[in-house]
This record gives sequence, structure tokens and C-alpha cells, in this order.
Amino acid sequence: MYEVDLSADPKELAAIEARKSREKERQSRFFNVRNRVMGVDVEALNSQVVERKLREVTEQSRDAAYGTNHMQYDLVAQMLEKEQAERTRWLAKKIQEFREQKQQLKNRREFDLRDPEGLRKEFPACLGDSDRHCGPASLQCFSGEDLDRATCLKMQQDQFRYSLERQLQEQQRARVDEKCADMLNDQLHLGMDMRATYLAKLEESCRMAMMSAVANVNKAQVAELAEWQRREHQREQEANLVDIQNQITSDLLTENPQVAQNPLAPHRVLPYCWKGMTPEQRAAIRKVQEVQRYEKEAQCQAEQALDAQWESQTMLSTQAAMELEQQERELCAEFRRGLGSFNQQLAKEQKAQQNYLNSIIYTNQPTTQYHLQFNTSSR
Repeated sequence: MYEVDLSADPKELAAIEARKSREKERQSRFFNVRNRVMGVDVEALNSQVVERKLREVTEQSRDAAYGTNHMQYDLVAQMLEKEQAERTRWLAKKIQEFREQKQQLKNRREFDLRDPEGLRKEFPACLGDSDRHCGPASLQCFSGEDLDRATCLKMQQDQFRYSLERQLQEQQRARVDEKCADMLNDQLHLGMDMRATYLAKLEESCRMAMMSAVANVNKAQVAELAEWQRREHQREQEANLVDIQNQITSDLLTENPQVAQNPLAPHRVLPYCWKGMTPEQRAAIRKVQEVQRYEKEAQCQAEQALDAQWESQTMLSTQAAMELEQQERELCAEFRRGLGSFNQQLAKEQKAQQNYLNSIIYTNQPTTQYHLQFNTSSR
């Protein structure tokens, strides 16, 4: 047999490579402990949140645009409905007038067949065999005989001609009415367009006039504000000058001692006018301070004696505590020695037990190759 080297299908190779790349990407995403979050793809969730917010903003803008277009369409639809209602009312009125004037009951072709007064209008050539003008042998009317056939045929032809002429007239009138209605409709649309153009121009002129008026008002307000600021600044300067003059000529800067005395209470002073104490007041204050200093020194000496007593008491308490701590340390050392011997005995027993398990019971230990065969795929 001949060996044939069949080349692989490029599509199949591309699909295999795509699957391998996807599997590698999946493994890198699953086995990366730092970026992995069990059960949740944070980046995908964040991208979904951003897409949802963007979609909501787009939908809101689209709804706002649809709302604006819907309002415009409603206005146009209302205008068209009003126009259609007026046209329908006008056509109904014209049709009713035409019916009342041209389609009366007496002008119909079948009026002679349904005339309620037909029997009264009829007058036969002979009243019958019992006519007193005719004898028994003078019969004038026989069964099946039509004495007015020629007249009826002529009347029917005239009526047919009249009805045909009337139909032609009605058709011509209908065409004329249709042309008039189309002309009126065109004139109405032209008027509506002109009205809309006029309203747009009027709205634009009103907007320009409003903008001009607002600009003029703003300019006037700016000028008024500048004038008010200038007057306020001038008034403030004048008030400052008056205040400076008053301060210079007042008793505050001239240091008049009589100004600080309170007229209602002579033993008190006015704080906002007081310039300081007299030498006698300063000497009295120093004397009081000296007395307070002596009292403070005596108090400090008493406190120092009390602190010395407390220090001696603290030293005695510290010595007693140190003795108790020494006893406690000795007890703890003895306890640790007993606990160490017990732990050594327990460790020997556990080591013997572990040696027994490893040498007799657990003889087949798993190697590293056994553990490496797990967790090698993302599926």
C-alpha cells in the first residue's frame, strides 16, 4: 500500500488552536490565586455595571427625544384632526343641502311606482261595465288591455332622459365640488403653512425683543449697582472720617482719668474707658500677693510631709509585693520542672506510637507524583 501524506484541514486546526488558547486562558484565570475570586468574576460584573449605566443614560436621552418628538407630533395631529373635522362637517353640510335641494322624493325615477297619490291621480278611459253612459252591449275595458300604453312609454322615455341628464349634471357637479374641495384643501394647507411661518417669525421677533429687553434690563441693573456701590463707598469714607475725628477728639485717646469712673457706682470703673490702676491700687495688690505667697509655701511644706509619709508606705508595700513575687516564681519554677518531665514522658510515648504507625501500619507513603496528578485542568 502507498503511504499518502494527507494534510490536515485548516479549519479544524484553527478550531483546535482556538480551543487550546481558550483552555489556557481559562486555566490562567482559575489557577491564578491572586486574581481569582471563587464564584464571582469581578471584572465582568464591573463591565456589566458600566454597560447597564451607559444603557440607562442612552435610554433616558432617547426617551427624552421621543417625548419631545411625541409632543410635536401630537400638536400636528391635533391640527390635522381639527382640519379633518372641519372639512368633514363642511362636506356633510353640503351633502345635506344637495339632498334637500336636488334629491327630493318627487324627482326620483321610481316615484310613479311608489306615489301615495297615484290611485287618486289615475282616471281610466272607462269607469267599467256599470257605467251609466254605456249600455249592456257597449263594453269599453277588457282584461289585459292597456289604453294608455303609448302615453306611458313616452312618459317613461322622458323620465329616463331626464334622469340621465340629471345623472350627468350630478357627475359634473360632483367633479366641480371635488375640484373646489381640493382647491379649498390646498388653500387651507397653504394658509396653515403661512400661519406657521408667520408664527415662527413672530416667535423669533418676540425672542429677539425679549433678549434685547433682558440685555437692557441687565445693563440698567449693572449701572444701578455701580452707582449704589459708589454711593456706599462715599458714605463709608465719610463715616470713617467722622469716626476718626471723633476718636481724636474723644476722652479715650486724651486719657482723661475721670472718664473711667462709673457715675452710678463710684467703686466701679467703665472697662471701655479704663486706662489702668493707680500706684496705691498696685501696692495693695502686691501686698495681697505676698500674703498669698506665704500661705502657698506653708501649704507646699505640708504637702511635702504628706508625700514623704506616702512614699515610706509605698516602699513597705513594694517590699512585701517583691517577697510575694519571689515565692510565686519559686512555685512556678517547681511547676514547670514537673510539667517538663511529664511532657518528656508524653513525647516519648507519642514518638513510639508514631514509629509503630510508620514502620508497621502505614508502609505505602504517597509520593509527589501522586499529588501532582490533581488540579491540572479547568474543567
